[in-house]
Amino acid sequence: MERPKHRAAIIGTGGIAHRHAQALADLGDRAELVAVAEIDPDRAAAFAEEHSVANVYGSAEELLANERLDLVHVCTPPKTHAPLAIAAMKAGVPVLVEKPTALSLSEMDAMAAVQEETGVPTLTVFQHRYGSAAVRLRRLIQAGVLGRPLVAVCETLWYRDDAYFAVPWRGSWEAEGGGPTMGHGIHQFDLLLSVLGPWAEIRAAAGRLSRPTDTEDVSMALARFADGTLATVVNSVVSPRETSRLRFDFEHATVEVEHLYGYSDEHWRFTPAPGHERLADLWVNDADAPPSGHRLQIEAILDAFDAGTEPGVSLADARRTLEFAAATYASAFRGRPVLAGEIAGQDPFTRGMDGGAVPWAPSLKTLLEKDVNA
Repeated sequence: MERPKHRAAIIGTGGIAHRHAQALADLGDRAELVAVAEIDPDRAAAFAEEHSVANVYGSAEELLANERLDLVHVCTPPKTHAPLAIAAMKAGVPVLVEKPTALSLSEMDAMAAVQEETGVPTLTVFQHRYGSAAVRLRRLIQAGVLGRPLVAVCETLWYRDDAYFAVPWRGSWEAEGGGPTMGHGIHQFDLLLSVLGPWAEIRAAAGRLSRPTDTEDVSMALARFADGTLATVVNSVVSPRETSRLRFDFEHATVEVEHLYGYSDEHWRFTPAPGHERLADLWVNDADAPPSGHRLQIEAILDAFDAGTEPGVSLADARRTLEFAAATYASAFRGRPVLAGEIAGQDPFTRGMDGGAVPWAPSLKTLLEKDVNA
Protein backbone atom coordinates (compact mmCIF):
# COMPACT_ATOMS: atom_id res chain seq x y z
CA MET A 1 0.00 0.00 0.00
CA GLU A 2 1.35 3.42 -0.97
CA ARG A 3 1.95 5.65 2.03
CA PRO A 4 0.64 9.25 1.98
CA LYS A 5 2.98 12.19 1.50
CA HIS A 6 2.85 14.32 4.62
CA ARG A 7 2.63 18.10 4.33
CA ALA A 8 5.04 19.89 6.67
CA ALA A 9 5.87 23.49 7.51
CA ILE A 10 8.64 25.16 9.51
CA ILE A 11 8.28 28.15 11.83
CA GLY A 12 11.57 30.01 12.23
CA THR A 13 14.52 29.82 9.84
CA GLY A 14 17.55 29.92 12.14
CA GLY A 15 20.39 27.41 11.97
CA ILE A 16 18.47 24.42 13.33
CA ALA A 17 15.66 24.92 10.79
CA HIS A 18 18.03 23.89 8.01
CA ARG A 19 18.50 20.50 9.66
CA HIS A 20 14.75 20.02 9.73
CA ALA A 21 14.42 21.03 6.10
CA GLN A 22 17.23 18.68 5.05
CA ALA A 23 15.70 15.83 7.06
CA LEU A 24 12.37 16.30 5.32
CA ALA A 25 14.12 16.37 1.94
CA ASP A 26 16.00 13.16 2.80
CA LEU A 27 12.69 11.43 3.44
CA GLY A 28 11.85 11.76 -0.25
CA ASP A 29 8.25 10.82 -0.99
CA ARG A 30 7.36 10.53 2.69
CA ALA A 31 7.16 14.29 3.31
CA GLU A 32 7.04 17.65 1.57
CA LEU A 33 8.06 21.02 3.04
CA VAL A 34 5.25 23.21 1.72
CA ALA A 35 5.55 26.41 3.77
CA VAL A 36 7.70 28.44 6.12
CA ALA A 37 6.96 31.28 8.55
CA GLU A 38 9.62 33.83 9.48
CA ILE A 39 9.35 37.43 10.75
CA ASP A 40 12.52 38.48 8.88
CA PRO A 41 11.51 38.74 5.18
CA ASP A 42 15.04 38.54 3.80
CA ARG A 43 15.92 35.48 5.84
CA ALA A 44 12.61 33.88 4.93
CA ALA A 45 13.21 34.44 1.21
CA ALA A 46 16.74 33.03 1.39
CA PHE A 47 15.57 29.94 3.29
CA ALA A 48 12.68 29.36 0.88
CA GLU A 49 14.98 29.60 -2.12
CA GLU A 50 17.60 27.27 -0.61
CA HIS A 51 15.04 24.60 0.29
CA SER A 52 12.55 25.13 -2.58
CA VAL A 53 9.65 26.13 -0.33
CA ALA A 54 6.65 27.40 -2.24
CA ASN A 55 4.80 29.41 0.41
CA VAL A 56 6.32 31.99 2.75
CA TYR A 57 4.46 33.72 5.59
CA GLY A 58 5.43 36.55 7.89
CA SER A 59 3.88 34.99 11.00
CA ALA A 60 2.97 31.62 12.44
CA GLU A 61 -0.65 32.73 12.75
CA GLU A 62 -0.83 33.43 9.02
CA LEU A 63 0.76 30.10 8.18
CA LEU A 64 -1.58 28.09 10.41
CA ALA A 65 -4.63 29.89 9.05
CA ASN A 66 -3.79 29.27 5.40
CA GLU A 67 -2.08 25.87 5.13
CA ARG A 68 -3.39 22.31 5.39
CA LEU A 69 -0.63 20.61 7.35
CA ASP A 70 0.17 17.22 8.83
CA LEU A 71 3.09 18.48 10.93
CA VAL A 72 4.57 21.85 11.82
CA HIS A 73 8.15 22.20 13.06
CA VAL A 74 8.88 24.93 15.64
CA CYS A 75 12.49 26.09 15.22
CA THR A 76 12.34 29.43 17.01
CA PRO A 77 14.12 30.66 20.19
CA PRO A 78 13.03 28.76 23.33
CA LYS A 79 10.83 31.50 24.80
CA THR A 80 8.38 31.12 21.90
CA HIS A 81 8.10 27.32 21.94
CA ALA A 82 5.12 26.95 24.26
CA PRO A 83 2.96 29.74 22.72
CA LEU A 84 3.60 28.47 19.19
CA ALA A 85 2.91 24.86 20.13
CA ILE A 86 -0.37 25.86 21.77
CA ALA A 87 -1.36 27.87 18.67
CA ALA A 88 -0.60 24.88 16.42
CA MET A 89 -2.59 22.47 18.59
CA LYS A 90 -5.57 24.83 18.62
CA ALA A 91 -5.31 24.98 14.81
CA GLY A 92 -5.45 21.17 14.72
CA VAL A 93 -1.86 20.68 13.55
CA PRO A 94 0.52 18.22 15.28
CA VAL A 95 3.68 20.06 16.26
CA LEU A 96 7.32 19.04 16.59
CA VAL A 97 9.18 21.45 18.90
CA GLU A 98 12.91 21.89 19.20
CA LYS A 99 14.31 21.44 22.71
CA PRO A 100 13.61 22.62 25.28
CA THR A 101 9.88 22.07 24.81
CA ALA A 102 9.14 24.92 27.19
CA LEU A 103 10.91 27.17 29.69
CA SER A 104 9.17 25.76 32.77
CA LEU A 105 7.15 22.88 34.12
CA SER A 106 4.10 25.15 34.39
CA GLU A 107 4.35 25.89 30.66
CA MET A 108 4.58 22.15 30.01
CA ASP A 109 1.44 21.59 32.05
CA ALA A 110 -0.39 24.34 30.15
CA MET A 111 0.59 22.65 26.88
CA ALA A 112 -0.60 19.29 28.21
CA ALA A 113 -3.98 20.81 29.05
CA VAL A 114 -4.39 22.08 25.47
CA GLN A 115 -3.27 18.71 24.13
CA GLU A 116 -5.93 17.01 26.28
CA GLU A 117 -8.55 19.49 25.08
CA THR A 118 -7.71 19.28 21.36
CA GLY A 119 -6.43 15.73 21.00
CA VAL A 120 -3.55 17.14 18.93
CA PRO A 121 -0.04 16.09 20.01
CA THR A 122 3.02 18.19 20.74
CA LEU A 123 6.28 16.29 20.27
CA THR A 124 9.83 17.25 21.24
CA VAL A 125 13.05 16.88 19.25
CA PHE A 126 15.19 14.40 21.19
CA GLN A 127 16.70 12.74 18.15
CA HIS A 128 19.44 10.80 19.97
CA ARG A 129 16.82 8.34 21.19
CA TYR A 130 16.43 7.11 17.62
CA GLY A 131 19.97 6.08 16.63
CA SER A 132 20.21 2.37 15.91
CA ALA A 133 22.64 1.67 18.77
CA ALA A 134 20.37 3.34 21.34
CA VAL A 135 17.41 1.35 20.03
CA ARG A 136 19.51 -1.84 20.28
CA LEU A 137 20.55 -1.03 23.84
CA ARG A 138 16.97 -0.52 25.01
CA ARG A 139 15.98 -3.77 23.32
CA LEU A 140 18.71 -5.71 25.17
CA ILE A 141 17.66 -4.12 28.47
CA GLN A 142 14.06 -5.13 27.89
CA ALA A 143 15.23 -8.68 27.14
CA GLY A 144 17.06 -8.72 30.49
CA VAL A 145 20.31 -10.11 29.07
CA LEU A 146 22.54 -7.30 30.41
CA GLY A 147 21.45 -7.68 34.02
CA ARG A 148 20.58 -4.74 36.25
CA PRO A 149 21.97 -1.28 35.50
CA LEU A 150 24.25 -0.17 38.32
CA VAL A 151 26.28 2.92 37.34
CA ALA A 152 25.99 5.52 34.59
CA VAL A 153 28.00 8.54 33.47
CA CYS A 154 26.56 11.29 31.27
CA GLU A 155 28.82 14.12 30.11
CA THR A 156 28.18 17.01 27.76
CA LEU A 157 31.48 18.90 27.76
CA TRP A 158 31.18 21.57 25.10
CA TYR A 159 32.80 24.93 24.38
CA ARG A 160 31.00 28.17 23.60
CA ASP A 161 33.01 31.40 23.63
CA ASP A 162 31.80 34.79 24.77
CA ALA A 163 30.79 35.78 21.23
CA TYR A 164 28.30 32.90 21.14
CA PHE A 165 26.32 34.61 23.89
CA ALA A 166 26.12 37.91 22.01
CA VAL A 167 22.85 36.64 20.49
CA PRO A 168 20.30 38.44 22.71
CA TRP A 169 18.30 35.42 23.87
CA ARG A 170 21.28 33.23 24.77
CA GLY A 171 22.42 32.97 28.36
CA SER A 172 19.18 34.43 29.70
CA TRP A 173 16.80 32.77 32.16
CA GLU A 174 13.87 34.68 30.68
CA ALA A 175 14.52 33.85 27.02
CA GLU A 176 16.51 30.58 27.02
CA GLY A 177 15.33 29.09 30.28
CA GLY A 178 18.81 28.14 31.50
CA GLY A 179 22.37 27.45 30.49
CA PRO A 180 23.91 24.17 29.28
CA THR A 181 21.56 22.15 31.49
CA MET A 182 18.64 23.33 29.35
CA GLY A 183 20.24 24.12 26.02
CA HIS A 184 23.11 21.67 25.52
CA GLY A 185 23.31 18.71 27.90
CA ILE A 186 19.58 18.07 27.79
CA HIS A 187 20.04 15.86 24.70
CA GLN A 188 22.46 13.56 26.49
CA PHE A 189 20.55 13.22 29.74
CA ASP A 190 17.32 12.69 27.81
CA LEU A 191 19.00 9.68 26.19
CA LEU A 192 20.17 8.62 29.66
CA LEU A 193 16.59 8.77 30.94
CA SER A 194 15.24 6.88 27.91
CA VAL A 195 17.63 4.03 28.82
CA LEU A 196 17.40 4.01 32.63
CA GLY A 197 13.79 5.03 33.16
CA PRO A 198 12.40 7.07 36.07
CA TRP A 199 14.79 8.97 38.32
CA ALA A 200 14.13 9.31 42.05
CA GLU A 201 16.52 11.89 43.56
CA ILE A 202 19.03 14.53 42.47
CA ARG A 203 21.87 16.24 44.34
CA ALA A 204 23.46 18.99 42.24
CA ALA A 205 25.79 21.96 41.99
CA ALA A 206 25.92 24.72 39.37
CA GLY A 207 28.03 27.77 38.72
CA ARG A 208 28.66 30.69 36.41
CA LEU A 209 32.38 30.21 36.19
CA SER A 210 33.46 32.07 33.06
CA ARG A 211 30.85 33.10 30.50
CA PRO A 212 29.04 36.48 30.35
CA THR A 213 25.60 35.02 31.09
CA ASP A 214 22.82 35.27 33.64
CA THR A 215 22.59 31.46 33.64
CA GLU A 216 25.04 28.79 34.73
CA ASP A 217 27.81 27.67 32.38
CA VAL A 218 28.46 24.42 34.30
CA SER A 219 26.21 22.07 36.25
CA MET A 220 26.82 18.69 37.86
CA ALA A 221 24.28 16.26 39.26
CA LEU A 222 24.35 12.96 41.11
CA ALA A 223 21.13 11.14 40.32
CA ARG A 224 19.60 8.09 41.96
CA PHE A 225 17.13 6.23 39.79
CA ALA A 226 14.00 4.40 40.89
CA ASP A 227 15.72 1.03 40.53
CA GLY A 228 18.74 2.18 42.57
CA THR A 229 21.08 2.97 39.66
CA LEU A 230 23.48 5.83 40.40
CA ALA A 231 24.48 8.30 37.66
CA THR A 232 26.57 11.43 37.32
CA VAL A 233 25.49 14.12 34.85
CA VAL A 234 27.82 16.97 33.82
CA ASN A 235 26.82 19.86 31.54
CA SER A 236 29.41 22.44 30.46
CA VAL A 237 30.05 25.11 27.84
CA VAL A 238 33.59 25.94 29.07
CA SER A 239 35.41 22.74 28.00
CA PRO A 240 37.90 23.24 25.12
CA ARG A 241 38.14 19.53 24.21
CA GLU A 242 34.52 18.96 23.36
CA THR A 243 32.88 15.60 23.82
CA SER A 244 29.52 13.99 24.53
CA ARG A 245 29.83 10.77 26.49
CA LEU A 246 27.47 8.22 27.98
CA ARG A 247 28.50 5.09 29.85
CA PHE A 248 26.22 2.42 31.30
CA ASP A 249 27.61 -0.26 33.60
CA PHE A 250 25.26 -3.24 33.85
CA GLU A 251 25.82 -6.41 35.85
CA HIS A 252 26.98 -8.25 32.74
CA ALA A 253 28.39 -5.56 30.40
CA THR A 254 29.49 -1.97 29.95
CA VAL A 255 27.95 -0.08 27.03
CA GLU A 256 29.31 3.36 26.14
CA VAL A 257 29.25 5.99 23.44
CA GLU A 258 31.51 9.00 22.82
CA HIS A 259 30.67 11.48 20.06
CA LEU A 260 30.02 15.19 19.74
CA TYR A 261 26.78 16.35 18.13
CA GLY A 262 25.52 13.04 16.77
CA TYR A 263 26.59 9.41 16.86
CA SER A 264 26.87 6.47 14.50
CA ASP A 265 27.20 2.83 15.48
CA GLU A 266 31.00 3.15 15.25
CA HIS A 267 30.98 5.55 18.22
CA TRP A 268 29.67 2.83 20.55
CA ARG A 269 31.66 0.24 22.48
CA PHE A 270 30.40 -2.95 24.17
CA THR A 271 32.48 -4.67 26.87
CA PRO A 272 31.09 -7.90 28.38
CA ALA A 273 31.90 -8.75 31.99
CA PRO A 274 34.12 -11.76 32.67
CA GLY A 275 32.11 -14.91 32.16
CA HIS A 276 29.63 -13.16 29.87
CA GLU A 277 31.77 -12.87 26.73
CA ARG A 278 29.09 -14.44 24.55
CA LEU A 279 26.95 -11.34 25.04
CA ALA A 280 29.22 -9.60 22.52
CA ASP A 281 27.45 -11.63 19.81
CA LEU A 282 24.29 -9.63 20.58
CA TRP A 283 26.01 -6.30 19.91
CA VAL A 284 26.78 -6.11 16.21
CA ASN A 285 27.42 -2.65 14.81
CA ASP A 286 25.56 -1.71 11.66
CA ALA A 287 27.99 0.19 9.41
CA ASP A 288 25.13 1.24 7.14
CA ALA A 289 22.93 2.65 9.89
CA PRO A 290 22.36 6.41 9.54
CA PRO A 291 23.69 8.65 12.31
CA SER A 292 21.41 9.82 15.08
CA GLY A 293 19.68 12.92 13.83
CA HIS A 294 16.46 14.67 12.95
CA ARG A 295 15.69 12.41 10.01
CA LEU A 296 15.35 9.28 12.15
CA GLN A 297 12.97 10.90 14.61
CA ILE A 298 10.85 12.57 11.92
CA GLU A 299 10.67 9.28 10.03
CA ALA A 300 9.51 7.52 13.21
CA ILE A 301 6.84 10.21 13.71
CA LEU A 302 5.54 9.74 10.18
CA ASP A 303 5.53 5.96 10.65
CA ALA A 304 3.41 6.44 13.78
CA PHE A 305 1.02 8.75 11.93
CA ASP A 306 0.61 6.15 9.18
CA ALA A 307 0.09 3.30 11.66
CA GLY A 308 -2.26 5.25 13.91
CA THR A 309 0.02 4.82 16.92
CA GLU A 310 1.38 7.39 19.38
CA PRO A 311 4.44 9.22 18.05
CA GLY A 312 7.39 10.23 20.23
CA VAL A 313 8.74 12.09 22.03
CA SER A 314 5.44 12.79 23.85
CA LEU A 315 4.81 15.70 26.19
CA ALA A 316 4.79 13.28 29.14
CA ASP A 317 8.23 11.94 28.19
CA ALA A 318 9.60 15.42 27.56
CA ARG A 319 8.23 16.65 30.88
CA ARG A 320 10.19 13.98 32.74
CA THR A 321 13.37 15.26 31.08
CA LEU A 322 12.50 18.89 31.83
CA GLU A 323 11.75 17.97 35.45
CA PHE A 324 15.27 16.51 35.66
CA ALA A 325 16.63 19.90 34.60
CA ALA A 326 14.39 21.75 37.06
CA ALA A 327 15.46 19.45 39.89
CA THR A 328 19.12 20.01 38.99
CA TYR A 329 18.67 23.76 39.36
CA ALA A 330 16.52 23.45 42.49
CA SER A 331 19.04 21.17 44.20
CA ALA A 332 21.99 23.36 43.20
CA PHE A 333 20.41 26.63 44.31
CA ARG A 334 18.73 25.31 47.48
CA GLY A 335 21.71 23.24 48.52
CA ARG A 336 19.80 20.03 49.22
CA PRO A 337 18.54 16.88 47.45
CA VAL A 338 15.36 17.10 45.35
CA LEU A 339 13.00 14.16 44.91
CA ALA A 340 11.11 13.32 41.73
CA GLY A 341 7.66 14.91 41.87
CA GLU A 342 8.71 17.36 44.59
CA ILE A 343 8.67 20.40 42.29
CA ALA A 344 4.95 20.97 41.95
CA GLY A 345 2.13 23.38 42.69
CA GLN A 346 3.34 26.83 43.70
CA ASP A 347 7.01 25.88 43.99
CA PRO A 348 8.99 28.70 42.32
CA PHE A 349 10.91 26.14 40.27
CA THR A 350 7.70 25.11 38.50
CA ARG A 351 7.42 28.65 37.11
CA GLY A 352 11.05 29.08 36.06
CA MET A 353 14.30 27.16 36.11
CA ASP A 354 16.00 29.86 38.20
CA GLY A 355 13.37 29.54 40.93
CA GLY A 356 14.17 33.10 41.98
CA ALA A 357 17.14 31.65 43.83
CA VAL A 358 20.21 32.10 41.60
CA PRO A 359 23.08 32.73 44.03
CA TRP A 360 25.05 34.99 41.67
CA ALA A 361 22.05 37.11 40.64
CA PRO A 362 22.09 40.69 41.95
CA SER A 363 19.91 41.13 45.04
CA LEU A 364 16.93 43.47 45.10
CA LYS A 365 18.90 45.67 47.51
CA THR A 366 21.76 45.93 45.02
CA LEU A 367 19.39 46.81 42.18
CA LEU A 368 17.69 49.51 44.28
CA GLU A 369 21.05 50.97 45.24
CA LYS A 370 22.03 51.13 41.57
CA ASP A 371 18.78 52.94 40.74
CA VAL A 372 19.37 55.47 43.53
CA ASN A 373 22.95 56.12 42.45
CA ALA A 374 22.17 56.30 38.71
